[in-house]
Amino acid sequence: MAVPKRKVSRARRDKRRSSVWKLVAPELVKCPQCGELKMPHRVCGHCGYYNGKEILKKEA
Repeated sequence: MAVPKRKVSRARRDKRRSSVWKLVAPELVKCPQCGELKMPHRVCGHCGYYNGKEILKKEA
């Protein structure tokens, strides 16, 4: 059976358990066209605009 050869130090153990590795939520920005929240540098899913131009046709 595999058994550790040496004790894992507190520093090494705590580095592994730290919150540095946790995922972060994606940042959101307001769409200048409709005001909905969207991810930056992406087409707005609500109005279909990106960088002031209509990319996707959305029906009202």
